[in-house]
Amino acid sequence: MFEVLAFVYDNYLDSDACPELLALHRSLNTQGFAPSEVDAALLWLEDLRFAARQLPETPVAGVPPLPGAAAVRVLSAPEKRRLGVAGWGFLAFLVSVGALPTLELELVMDRVTAAGPGPIGVDDLKLIVLMVFWGLRRTPDVLVLDELCDHQSTRLAN
Repeated sequence: MFEVLAFVYDNYLDSDACPELLALHRSLNTQGFAPSEVDAALLWLEDLRFAARQLPETPVAGVPPLPGAAAVRVLSAPEKRRLGVAGWGFLAFLVSVGALPTLELELVMDRVTAAGPGPIGVDDLKLIVLMVFWGLRRTPDVLVLDELCDHQSTRLAN
């Protein structure tokens, strides 16, 4: 499913340019993706579109928190198993720099859960975050986008 989502993101950077699901289904099938992977990805995308319509139009990221107010996201046991320490650390980083406000974080967690059973690697988590921004028709900050598109396996150590 993640290969299909990556293909959609790479070929339809603007989510408004993405064709309707039936046309996208045909296009993805002609690209040679397995039908079960295409079906899973399209269901995932349709649920993302539905959830994105439920969120407010303007992001909450620029709104400063009330003095002394802090939100804490407690992971359930299944979420802990899915994300692992590295995944939750990455999401906590995005939240701490203001790149992933509370509502978007919850949408990411919803999409992580919808991605199926088993652990989610950090690279797949980055793709999920990218797809959430894509589904919300929002562009992350350039440095955040760079972090989301960075693959640790190809990173050179200094």
